[in-house]
Amino acid sequence: MIELADAQSICAQLIDRARERGADHADAICLASASDSISVRLGTLEDVDRSESENAGLRVFVGRRSASISTSDFGSAALDELAGRAVAMARAVPEDRFAGLAPPELLAGSVPHGLDLEDPAESTPEQLRERALEAEDAARAIEGITNSDGASAGFGRSCVALATSEGFAGGYCGSHHSLSASVIAGEGSDKQRDYAARSARHGEDLPAPGAIGREAGERTVARMNPAKLPSGPLPVVFDPRVGGSLIGHLAGAMSGAAIARGGSFLVGRDGELLFPETIRIVEDPHRPRGLRSRPFDGEGLPTHPRALVEDGRITGWLLNMAAARQLELEPTGHASRGASGAPGISAGNIHCEPGEVSPRELMSDIADGVYVTELMGQGVDAVTGDYSRGAAGFRIEGGELAGPVSEFTIAGNLLAMFAALSAADDLERHRAIDVPTLRVDGMTIAGE
Repeated sequence: MIELADAQSICAQLIDRARERGADHADAICLASASDSISVRLGTLEDVDRSESENAGLRVFVGRRSASISTSDFGSAALDELAGRAVAMARAVPEDRFAGLAPPELLAGSVPHGLDLEDPAESTPEQLRERALEAEDAARAIEGITNSDGASAGFGRSCVALATSEGFAGGYCGSHHSLSASVIAGEGSDKQRDYAARSARHGEDLPAPGAIGREAGERTVARMNPAKLPSGPLPVVFDPRVGGSLIGHLAGAMSGAAIARGGSFLVGRDGELLFPETIRIVEDPHRPRGLRSRPFDGEGLPTHPRALVEDGRITGWLLNMAAARQLELEPTGHASRGASGAPGISAGNIHCEPGEVSPRELMSDIADGVYVTELMGQGVDAVTGDYSRGAAGFRIEGGELAGPVSEFTIAGNLLAMFAALSAADDLERHRAIDVPTLRVDGMTIAGE
């Protein structure tokens, strides 16, 4: 994998070449990554994967016409050809009045320190194999486990460099550790499967492999002999492992690009009371060691921590430069970027702040409900907010978790779900989107 300094040099060269060939403005990004992953199953090595990727992308502007192009060939002749092709492409496309780079006065002048995204310690393939084996052994040791889907451990590094003709040049690197295990309980048609997985920037932030394995085994055994749920309205409680998806739908609906094209159920609802006033949802792209932490966005703008929901109201949209121009608003530093194509929109680390009651207290008044630990399918309409997904979990009876249940669907509308949302006090911060246990009253269950 190339070093960050080399990636930054490639970006500078691409911009110089584009300007020489007639581009009025240009930006360039260089992305590099390398990773190792080891998978085992039933105590035997199953797969060894090594991947490396190096790509550079160039976006050029000729007036209001723009084009983008990418390459993995960093030779001088290839960069020359790339710049020439990009400018020729831009001259051939229609004008886009919303296209353009961020002006100099909006660019990040300095980057935040202390993000601590890169672990100086590397994991060898031998260490990864040992972790995977330990995780699987711990999972298989749980009474009731009959088979294994395997365990895996991974380690990787990546770097990002970005430069614009308006004066921005920056870059950063990060590391990524992962560990997972998946096992099976039961036989024949009575089989149940579950898993446990964690990712972290630094290896020391991962749970011990044995803890991951035990969690996978215990989750799987707990799902044995599931019953069916009756159809009808019930309170639904979301395990933190799946509850973050609700906040993910919110972030997607807050994308300025979706708002500008009328493709979001939040159109016209900026500032409305959508959640209970106790709900506060925060984005923090500067969280040390955060999985989505970054010092600047995909257009060179500074990133900032902010509340996405304050006192139950959304606080504005997530905007890159194009969406900001369409909506006649200021950009918010949420541009995301790959090696090719125009910038998209994405958020940093997000968490829903905890409530004041324990998960048990959150469920204590539920005479009959369901605790969801798994969601399946993608039945969410981004335009209307209609929500319908397959689920599995545990029945709640008399305020307590009862036996496992499966093969049912939970349905509602995200606006109504947000309005009925309440949170427990068990927030943990280790995912890209972190939530405590969440409760939503009045959802519709389709079961037997």
